[in-house]
Amino acid sequence: MNFSFWPEEETQQCEVTYKGTTYTGYMTLCAAITRAMEEGVPITDPKYFSQMNVEELGRVLRSDNETPMPMLRERHQVLTEGGRVLLEHGGSFRSFISQAGNDAQKMVELIVQKIPSYRDEATYEGKRISFYKRAQILVADYWGLMAARGQGDIINMDWLTMFADYRVPQALVYLGALRYSDTLMQALKNGELLSSGDRREVEIRGCSIWCVELIKDRLHKLVQERDGQPCSVNSVIIDFYLWPYAKQHHKEMAHIPIHHTRCIYY
Repeated sequence: MNFSFWPEEETQQCEVTYKGTTYTGYMTLCAAITRAMEEGVPITDPKYFSQMNVEELGRVLRSDNETPMPMLRERHQVLTEGGRVLLEHGGSFRSFISQAGNDAQKMVELIVQKIPSYRDEATYEGKRISFYKRAQILVADYWGLMAARGQGDIINMDWLTMFADYRVPQALVYLGALRYSDTLMQALKNGELLSSGDRREVEIRGCSIWCVELIKDRLHKLVQERDGQPCSVNSVIIDFYLWPYAKQHHKEMAHIPIHHTRCIYY
């Protein structure tokens, strides 16, 4: 359910308060799920969430103000779809993903093959462009969890790109690593809604990916020159730096608009 948390109006943010802290954006989802678990809702059990109805999910994701979390029906659809796939593998994500061995690329390919809502693709100048943002971040989160537990190495992490969303491109523009044309910048400042697959939307996401690849390559060269040894930083780690940076510096970045696309992919 990790997608599309931006508000229609900045003054109308969906908010969830948990243990005295009020959250917005992606963190509303985390807070709402944690709250549901404490209330005894088996929200992490695919036996439950594969069959729950929209109203039940609405109660789990309820906001603490008048602005609801966007795309409730779409979140319900992807949640129940994923739950049904997990039930085919004993209700365990670890059991499901083990079919790909310990290879990050094969994990992404498995997720996209088995769960249609992860097929984050577009057509650009006649070619299929595959972003797979949510599939990649799912593998990256799994990698981080397993590494923290000291349980097995996942290979091929360098195959993953940054996670092409609406927040990291804003940070890249703010930092001067990415530049929007005057026409595009004006369209975004006017609040124009870009449909999923719109040429401009595809270019923002694609150029953000390539931008992070260039940052990674430059970082590797600098570390090699300085230390005389390889650098282990990959695009995932750079994304893990840029996304919280954007959240922490959102006030300083307010003059740079995010692009608005309502979809289930990011």
